[in-house]
Amino acid sequence: MTDVQDLDKPDEIATLIRDIREIMARNRLVEGLVVRSDEPNHALVERIVHKQNLTRLAQKLEKLHPADIAMILEALPHEDRLAIWELVRSDHDGDVLLEVSDSVRASLLATMDREELLNAANSLEADELADLAPDLPEYVMQDVFTALPLEEREQLKFALSYAEDTVGALMDFDLVTLRADVRIEVILRYLRRMEDLPDHTDKLFVVDRIGQFQGVLFLKTLLLSDPEQEVAQVMAREVVRFHPEDKARETADAFERYDLISAPVIDEQNRLIGRVTVDAVVDFIREASDEERLAQVGLREEEDIFAPILRSVKNRAPWLAINLVTAMIASRVIGLFDGAIEQLVALAALMPIVAGMGGNVGNQTITMIVRELAFRKLDNDDIRLLYSKELRVALINGLVWGGVLAVITLLLYHEPALSIVMMSAVSLNFLAAAFFGVTIPVVRMKLGRDPALGSSVLITAITDSGGFFIFLGLATMFLLK
Repeated sequence: MTDVQDLDKPDEIATLIRDIREIMARNRLVEGLVVRSDEPNHALVERIVHKQNLTRLAQKLEKLHPADIAMILEALPHEDRLAIWELVRSDHDGDVLLEVSDSVRASLLATMDREELLNAANSLEADELADLAPDLPEYVMQDVFTALPLEEREQLKFALSYAEDTVGALMDFDLVTLRADVRIEVILRYLRRMEDLPDHTDKLFVVDRIGQFQGVLFLKTLLLSDPEQEVAQVMAREVVRFHPEDKARETADAFERYDLISAPVIDEQNRLIGRVTVDAVVDFIREASDEERLAQVGLREEEDIFAPILRSVKNRAPWLAINLVTAMIASRVIGLFDGAIEQLVALAALMPIVAGMGGNVGNQTITMIVRELAFRKLDNDDIRLLYSKELRVALINGLVWGGVLAVITLLLYHEPALSIVMMSAVSLNFLAAAFFGVTIPVVRMKLGRDPALGSSVLITAITDSGGFFIFLGLATMFLLK
């Protein structure tokens, strides 16, 4: 069991990170002085101080939870991160690797030799090892797989057979099972002999002689029931259960809807094969949310903020190239109306407002649609209702905020016709933004693509070009001779 330091204040980790960075910076300065120093005693003293600083850091890290160590590593520049990683106790390596982000994990694994990798992998349970397996070298996984007991080997093989977005990838095998014909008193004696219960145990799972799932016994019920009663008399038979092929998103929704802490996972023959716990669901939700935010702005993968510059450039390049093309299109749209802008300079000041507000509307719509698509698949009736609703919302907002801008335009330029054009352009661009805000993620969904990928870039391009064209086109038609 990890000895966890009591962190009462949220800023204590931030303070520790700041202290680590100051110590590492001071040590680098000391190393530079030692290299230039001609005094052997002075160099020896500085090295001793350096070692003492690292020892104090190691002692602080030893008291932290692996999740806190992971947070510290993610917040440090690459060189400092690797130095602190060397101070982490080897028996914590596996837990820390599970907690850090994928991008930071890669940088840590790159520094570990074969023996260190094997020790980290061997310290994990089968379900945890399945999470780490895709990042480990194949030769390491072969050695680990061979060294596992037969039962855990089968569990690992089972967990690896399911996609990341399924219940099978989230479930663990650490649970307590019992039989329905056993008395409560016997169960209590059995639990007292155990050294510990699996994390997030709020219920025990009832199975028959061949492993068929029959129900659950809640710990609350266990404690409050007559010791002479049998489990069958007090257990719950109708409970939420999942299959390993179920989508993780739907499982997360069920955990939220029913306030679950853990739930059984059963196969097609109704055999109990594992459980899903709330911590795994929360991790999945966080990771899925991070991926969705990155995808909306066109980032292909999670990026370590201290990653090498070249890697960051490659990660951000594809959609920047698309953005360049769309920006050129927007500039050409403006170029079509050079004459109008020359005659009425106010157009140049007002058109960014039309485009910017349209982009905001489009992003609001896309965010709502992508969020809904993450939890369920929309049928044609749902899509028609979404179009109807979003277009009506956009029209009302367009008239309201277009009216506000029309009044402001009138006060600034004293041109009633320009005010009307402003309100019309805002309303039409809002409608276009809402239409494409629904269309982009829905079309990507129907094509089997990630609805969120690059959606923000695309909608911004459409509302910019469309907003410029609508506003300048209306101005040309109704304001210029």
